[in-house]
Parts: sequence; structure tokens; C-alpha cells
Amino acid sequence: MADTILVTGGAGYIGSHTTLALLEAGHEVVVLDNLCNSSLESLRRVERICGKAPRFVQGDIRDRAVLDALFAAHNIDAVLHFAGLKSVGESVSQPLEYYENNVAGSVILAQAMAAAGVFQLVFSSSATVYGEPAQMPISEDVPTGTPTNPYGRSKLMVEELLQDLADSDPRWRIALLRYFNPVGAHTSGLIGEDPNGIPNNLLPYVSQVAIGTLKQVSVFGADYPTVDGTGVRDYIHVLDLADGHLKALQAISQRSGVSIWNLGTGVGYSVLQMIRAFEQASGRPVPYQVVDRRSGDIAECWADPTKAAQELGWKAERGLAQMMADTWRWQSGNPQGYAQ
Repeated sequence: MADTILVTGGAGYIGSHTTLALLEAGHEVVVLDNLCNSSLESLRRVERICGKAPRFVQGDIRDRAVLDALFAAHNIDAVLHFAGLKSVGESVSQPLEYYENNVAGSVILAQAMAAAGVFQLVFSSSATVYGEPAQMPISEDVPTGTPTNPYGRSKLMVEELLQDLADSDPRWRIALLRYFNPVGAHTSGLIGEDPNGIPNNLLPYVSQVAIGTLKQVSVFGADYPTVDGTGVRDYIHVLDLADGHLKALQAISQRSGVSIWNLGTGVGYSVLQMIRAFEQASGRPVPYQVVDRRSGDIAECWADPTKAAQELGWKAERGLAQMMADTWRWQSGNPQGYAQ
């Protein structure tokens, strides 16, 4: 009998790719999404790709009545929790929104899970929980630091409350997945990243400049102690990330308590290297302008992915060229995202 997995935020960027991977692996999937930062079209496209559709519930993780009804209607075995707000800049200007959605929402979800007797949870965390780490690469042994913005703090708060929860009740089996920088799109070009308004992340911004929607990329600082002075990050293909969730889900069915894994490639690329790689993939120029550093940005950040390789049998398989080619296929085929 296939497991039934609840995916919160399953119509979003990472959620939709993971929903697809779950369906392809034979799971039944129920998606809960309030569509505040996502589109139902992503799930229609998932069905086009794999011939199977998840069941969809429109609702909010902060709404306990919606959660209770969902758990009563579906025999859920485990939860993949992606639902949350994710813009670093917006979190600085609207911290209460972030704490209410990301922290309070996770509390209500965990309460509803416990009431329904569901104790397996994979949480979408972030490398931002490490703050400004003293060493590179970042392994899971590096202590969590002081995140430089409310978004990162909200992720760390959820990690800590889930740790407390697992300490209080041995039935909980929880994975904390600390992502680095997800990029790319499904190879079909049918699903990809569709940010609301001006993108907050580098690659969707670069691709919108290449397609002509935006004029130029702002490069925040070219005086960092890096290969070319621009910030270095660990970019991971969203399909590798989705695969990591399936491996984590499998692993926690055999492990109690909290398990933590970094999901990254172990390789850092600078902003300028990313722009050049995208120009190569798209055959289009990407004009950019160097501007002042952004407050809260760190010079470099990349993962040590050894623990995930050893414990999950997972590693990132897709390199920079594929990340760029898949991003361009999605962007050029869907210049307006899902709002065609």
C-alpha cells in the first residue's frame, strides 16, 4: 500500500517539484496550499508530466479547522512541510508576518499532526540558520549561529521548537533539511520558479533580464574576499533537492528523534560566474551593474554534503550547465511564468 504524504506549500517552487517526485515514486499526495505565493497551474502541469494528480486542498497551515478536516479525510502517513514566506528582504520590513506564517504556522501544523497521530515530518529549513559561519564548507556540526534576518531566524525557531517536540515525545521522527540555493527547473520546461513580482533570488532575476522583462542585474558588492570579488553561494538543482526529500522521508521511517542534513553540492559559484554560465546557456547577454553590498549578506557559503551522502545515499547529480539550461528552457517557454 503506497504511503499518503501531505505536502504543505506543494504548489510552490520546491513543493511542486517534490510533489512530482513523490507521485513518480508511487506515493499518494495531498497538497495543502493557500496560493499566496504559488499557482494551481503548477499542479496541473505536474499531472501533465507524470499522468497523476495530487489531491489539492486550498487552505492555510495556520487554520487548525482546515488541518483537522484534512487529516480526518485522508489517511496521512507523513508530512513534507514547505509552506512559509521566504523573502529575506520582505522579512526585514514585515517581521511579524514571517513569525506568524513560518513559526506560528508550524506550531499549529505540529499540533494538528499530533492530534491525528501523524509523527513523521520533513521540514524545509535553510542554510541561513548557520548565520555567519567561521569556516567553510559548512557541515551539520557547525553550530547554528545568529541568522542575519527575520526569515533565517524564523527557520531556526522552527528547528528549535521541533527539537523540543521530539525531546518531549519519542514518537516524533523529524528531518531538518538545510537547503543551500535552489535553482533550475524540471527538464520538461513545464514547471519552474515563478516568483511574485520582482524576483528576490539571483537566477530568476538573471533569467528575466535575459528574456527582456528586467533591464539589468544588480550585483551587490564586488569587493568580497572571493575569486572575483562577488558573493559565492552553493547552488543546487531543484530536482536534486526534491530527490533529497524522498531520501530523507525514507530515512526517518527508520530513525526516531531529529535528524539534520545539509542539501547542497559542496561547490560554490560567484555571482559573476553564474551570470556568465547563464549567458552561455541562453546565448543572450545579461547586462549587470555593480552596486553597494547588501546588509546581512555574507561573502561565501557552501555546503559540506558528506553526511547526506553517508546517511541518505544522496548527492547532487546535476551540474551548473544543466541548472542553467533547465532554467532557460523554463523561462523562455514561460516568459510570464504560470500566468500565460
